[in-house]
Amino acid sequence: MENTVIIFLFGKKYEVPENLTIMTAMEYAGYQLVRGCGCRNGFCGACATVYRIKGERELHAALACQTKVEDGMYIATLPFFPLVKQVYDIEKIPVNEQVMMQLYPEIYACVGCSACTKACTQGLNVMQYIAYAQRGDFEACANESFDCVMCGVCSSRCPAGISHPQVAMLARRINGKYIAPGCGHLNDRVNEIKDGAFDGLLADLMQKPVSELKELYNSRVIEK
Repeated sequence: MENTVIIFLFGKKYEVPENLTIMTAMEYAGYQLVRGCGCRNGFCGACATVYRIKGERELHAALACQTKVEDGMYIATLPFFPLVKQVYDIEKIPVNEQVMMQLYPEIYACVGCSACTKACTQGLNVMQYIAYAQRGDFEACANESFDCVMCGVCSSRCPAGISHPQVAMLARRINGKYIAPGCGHLNDRVNEIKDGAFDGLLADLMQKPVSELKELYNSRVIEK
């Protein structure tokens, strides 16, 4: 093989093509990925991975589906990155900064180190959206964190133990339910579904062979 690199997966040495991502390199080496592997395109956050480069002391965290292998890369994966997920009823929680104090009080222990922002695999300003959450600005927090994929890498670097993605999720839920303007056409479509307007269409689709379903999907009209 030409243009290969040496990597170490869980301490074992492998030689793999240099153009592979960490995820595809693991499969190339013979690993069968049964967890920590979802969309493969950087959207689900399931493949958060830690690695370091030989001769360097810094420990890196990244999404395995987006990050290319490098020569001398030592790689390890975790089944998930630790997050605290509080249980709440969105219909009953207070829509002010008190809800953060009740559910995620650790955000007020933030030391402003920016480790979360530096670690974010999506390049988000994580520390900023936590600051918005601290003062109850849920709309700003929701907008700033909109592209979060819940990988948890930011939380793995936080000295205060903040579960940033869960804080952001709470802010987006509050914003969507209580703050953002209603969406009339979405409500109309939900009511149509509840009234059974699409039952016949769904029953018809369930009877079609896979080949016909693929053709319908590939030739569908995409709304602009």
